[in-house]
Amino acid sequence: MYVVVDDRALVTEGYQSLFTGEGVPAIGFTPTKFEEWVEDTPSEDLKSVEAFLIGDCEERSRFPMMIRRRSQAPVIAMNEMVSLEKTLELFAAGVDDVVRKPVHVREILARVNAMQRRTEKRRSGDEEVAHAGVRVYFDGRDPEVAGEVLALPRRERRILEFMMRNRGKWVTKTQVFNAVYGLFDAEVDEAVVESHVSKLRKKLRARLGYDPVESKRYLGYAIS
Repeated sequence: MYVVVDDRALVTEGYQSLFTGEGVPAIGFTPTKFEEWVEDTPSEDLKSVEAFLIGDCEERSRFPMMIRRRSQAPVIAMNEMVSLEKTLELFAAGVDDVVRKPVHVREILARVNAMQRRTEKRRSGDEEVAHAGVRVYFDGRDPEVAGEVLALPRRERRILEFMMRNRGKWVTKTQVFNAVYGLFDAEVDEAVVESHVSKLRKKLRARLGYDPVESKRYLGYAIS
């Protein structure tokens, strides 16, 4: 899930719609509501946030440190105009990247994925996320399974990407739901995750000859 912060509803709602169009859940906040949300949201829910996008708003230089106390997700500042002084101030405040609006959401996704790949490489020494015969990308491309591209519906693809990013760990049904639908989609029941995962496992099993996804009651799912 992507979180967008800006004084103007037109900006937050616009980016929400654009991310949704790319199959990525997003939510928008005014600065005041955002501060309350960051402080009050449970840590497990914050793990579903892939990046924070901070638009033009007062005192936004405080946000990176505030976010970093609760989350390690990338923080990207969005500027209306090119200003070296403002850009340097934002980096000094702790943002991970600065982009100039208008910026396409696909560029934002690509930048965040690049940052996540670098983090992944530092953690594991691998350049790409590949495991158990599955290779996933985070730029909208379908995964490779057993050496061949496997076309997946975007929600099944997002679930596989989320589990691969957290390979070796158990992820709960709630965590998977939040990663795919976001924290605020009250119109969809969490039970839909079981259906998506079941379809995904069947496709992986057909291609690999075995099921790389483990499931345990109360623990959730894990890539074996």
